Amino acid sequence: MAAPKKGRGSTGGQGRPGRALALILIAMVALTGGMFLSGHTTPRLGIDLAGGTSITLKAKSQPGKPEAINETNMNTAVSIIERRVNGLGVSEAEVQTQGASNIIVNIPKGTNSKQAREQVGTTAQLYFRPVLTVTGGKPTPEGSASPSASGSGEASATPSAKATDPETASDPKTTPSASATTQGRAVTDALKKDTTPTPSGAAESSGAPAASETPDAATAALEKKFTALDCTDAAARAKAGDGVKPEDSTVACSSEGDAKYLLGPAEVSGTDVDDAKAQFDQQRGIWLVSMDFTDKGSKKFQTITKKLSSQTSPMNQFAISLDGEVVSAPQVNETLSGSAEISGSFTQQSAEDLANVLSYGALPLSFSEDTVTTVTAALGGEQLEAGLIAGAIGIALVVIYLVAYYRGLALIALLSLLASGVLTYTIMALLGPAIGFALNLPAVCGAIVAIGITADSFIVYFERIRDEIREGRTLRPAVERAWPRARRTILVSDFVSFLAAAVLFLVTVGKVQGFAFTLGLTTLLDVVVVFLFTKPVMTLMARTKFFGGGHPWSGLDPKRLGAKPPLRRSRRVNVRTDHPKEA
Repeated sequence: MAAPKKGRGSTGGQGRPGRALALILIAMVALTGGMFLSGHTTPRLGIDLAGGTSITLKAKSQPGKPEAINETNMNTAVSIIERRVNGLGVSEAEVQTQGASNIIVNIPKGTNSKQAREQVGTTAQLYFRPVLTVTGGKPTPEGSASPSASGSGEASATPSAKATDPETASDPKTTPSASATTQGRAVTDALKKDTTPTPSGAAESSGAPAASETPDAATAALEKKFTALDCTDAAARAKAGDGVKPEDSTVACSSEGDAKYLLGPAEVSGTDVDDAKAQFDQQRGIWLVSMDFTDKGSKKFQTITKKLSSQTSPMNQFAISLDGEVVSAPQVNETLSGSAEISGSFTQQSAEDLANVLSYGALPLSFSEDTVTTVTAALGGEQLEAGLIAGAIGIALVVIYLVAYYRGLALIALLSLLASGVLTYTIMALLGPAIGFALNLPAVCGAIVAIGITADSFIVYFERIRDEIREGRTLRPAVERAWPRARRTILVSDFVSFLAAAVLFLVTVGKVQGFAFTLGLTTLLDVVVVFLFTKPVMTLMARTKFFGGGHPWSGLDPKRLGAKPPLRRSRRVNVRTDHPKEA
C-alpha cells in the first residue's frame, strides 16, 4: 500500500486541473474581447508586407567642419530620427546607417507616415536671433537697407526710409508685428558687437560711419545677400542661411516667404529647450508651441528680453529661426522669464510636428534626400504567401507525425497548438496599437519556428509519461510522476530559446529584431500553454476510459509500449511468500 499512497501524494494538483484551464480560458477570452473592442482585429504589417517608403539620407559636409561626418554624429542622428518617427506613432520604422555618410529610413505605409517622412531629415536647428531689420520678401533695391557698423556696440536698426518698392512699402509684412507671445527666456543679444550690421539710416543718426563708406568684406557680403534675396523663391529661401554659424549675423526668410529679415548673432539655441508641446489657445483660437527652457537657457532668455524690451520696432523683436527660416518674430515689451510660446499660422498638425522635432533635439548634421523609393506590398505579399504555405506544410507534417506515432495523444497536442495560436495572434494584434509592433516576414518566420518549439514540449511530456507506463504504472500516477521530470526539461529548453531570442534582439537592428521578438514571445507562451493547458488536459484525459484503460489508439497502450505487468505481480507474490518463512 506504500507505493499507491506515495503516488497519490505526488499528484499535487491532480484533482484541480479545472482551475488552471479556467485561468487560461479567461485569459484567451479577455484577449480576444480586447482585440475586437479595440477594433484592431489583425496585426499591423511591416513595410515588406504593407508597403511604404524607403528614404536614403546623405549627410552634407559643413563649412569648416569636414570632420563632423563621423560615426558618433551619424549614430546620434539615427537615434534622434528614430525617436522623432516613433513619437508620431509610426509602427516599425527602421532607421540605420549605411556606409559612412548615409542613413536609411524605412517608413511603413499607414497613419502618420507622411508626417514622418517630412521630419526624418529636418535638422531642427533652432535659434533665437534679434531682428535688425525686416522688409518684404522680394529683392530689395540697392541702398534701401544697407547694413553698417555701429560705433556704440549696440545696434539700433529700423527699416530704412529709402525702401521705395511699392509692393514692399504697401505690404503689411514689411514690419510685421509679433504674433508670438513669449513668457520665457532666450534670444540673442546680437547687438553687442561693433561689427553687428545695422541699416544705414540708423548708422547715420548715431554718427557711425556707414558700411558703404568703410565697408569690410563680411558686411558688404551680408548687405549684398540681403538686398538680392528673393524669399518668394522656395529654393532661395531654403538656402538663405546655409553655412552660417550661430555667432554670425545672417539673413533669413519667413516660412511663408512674404518677409525677409536681417538677424543678429544667436545666443540661445534649441539645445537650451528642455521640452516642447503643441497647445491650443482658447482665447485667441490659435495653435501654438510652448517651450520650457533649461536653467541655463532661462537665464539667457531673461537677459536678452531685458535688452530687447528697451528697443523700438523692429529692434524689439526676436526671430525664432528653425533650419534657417523664421517661423515667428514676436515683439518683446518687457523682461520675460520662464517658458516661451511660438505662435503663427500653425495648424494642429504643424504645431505638433514642430513640438516633436524640438522635443527630441536637433540633428548634429544636415542631410539631403538622396533617394526616395516607394515600396509596394506585392513582393512581400508573394513572400508571405509562400511562407504561409511552408508553415501549413510544416504543421501538416507535424500533425501526421503526431497521429502516426502518438495516436490519441495527438488530439491533446493539437488542442495545445490551437490555444498557443489564439494567444499569439491576439497578443500580436494588441501589441500593434500598444507599442507599435508590426508583423514582417522575419516575424512570420519566428512564429513558424515556434511551432516546432511548442510541439517539442508536448513530445517531452508524452515520452516521460510513456516511460512511467513502461515501468509498470497505470496512467493516472504516470501522468503526475512524469510531470516534474518533463517540466524541468521544458523549462531549460525554453530558457535557452528565450535567451537566444533576447540576445538576438539586443545585438541586431531592423527586421531581424522582428524575428527575435516573435521567437521570444512564442517561447514564453509555450511555457504558459504547457503549464496551464497541456498538463491539466492530460490530467483530465487520464480519467477517461479511452486513455486510462490503455486503448490501442490512445497512444498509451501498455502492451504496445512494452510494459510487463506480470513482473510487478510476481514481485508482490514473492513479498507475500516471505511472510510465512518469517513466521
